[in-house]
Amino acid sequence: MSDIRIVVAGAAGRMGRTLVRLISETPGCIVSGALEAKGHPDLGQDAGVLAGLGAIGVVLSDDPLPLIAAAQAVVDFTIPKVSVELAALAAQARIVDVIGATGFSDDDNAKINAAARHAVIIKSGNFSKGVTMLAALVAQAAKALPDFDIEIVEMHHAKKVDAPSGTALLLGEAAAKGREIPLSDHAVKSREGHTGARIPGTIGFAALRGGTVVGDHQVILAGAGERIVLSHLAEDRAIFAHGAVSAALWGQGKKEGLYSMADVLGVS
Repeated sequence: MSDIRIVVAGAAGRMGRTLVRLISETPGCIVSGALEAKGHPDLGQDAGVLAGLGAIGVVLSDDPLPLIAAAQAVVDFTIPKVSVELAALAAQARIVDVIGATGFSDDDNAKINAAARHAVIIKSGNFSKGVTMLAALVAQAAKALPDFDIEIVEMHHAKKVDAPSGTALLLGEAAAKGREIPLSDHAVKSREGHTGARIPGTIGFAALRGGTVVGDHQVILAGAGERIVLSHLAEDRAIFAHGAVSAALWGQGKKEGLYSMADVLGVS
């Protein structure tokens, strides 16, 4: 059986370099393409050299079409605009598309859903196996404890540009799923001033930023006289890359559709 050819989008970034290293070290996988934005200073450089591996014969390109046409999967931790474009190309090529970007609009999600009619798309706010299990536990706890208030607290490094984090929203969706309510109607993403009493049934979010924190998340279920705190601490960015590569391999041969990391682990 031939190696799975994987394109890495955003290959010059921190996550991209981690993915290039991990894919190159994973039996049965090869980095077949490396993408970066037009005008990026590292275009033309060898992706392996940038990742600290030495030359692997794959240079950074700003043209995704030929790379995706010759691949079996693309792994994308870039930005929503790029993810939407790559999803459309993945649909044309009928390959697996692993999306780890966050901050999507409703219109972005609609376009990705449309692309998933023709491609296997695995999209998640967090590809950590631990976070995926945490979300499953949150859904169970939210369902079993309907009278407990739910607050989600997250902290990330100072350079993160979106809030709440994609992982926090994933955990919020898990809590909302457990209670069979739409998160969009019950989320409280900011509090300031004289807010009045907490509205029962809402799901609160708090976002902290600073330093080099990879990602800390807590889901607090607060009842009368007691609290449950479910948490996950990410210590190494490589955990997300490991999950994404696992997803790319899992998606081979699957039926077209939109999947999540929960599907990959069988806990959806």
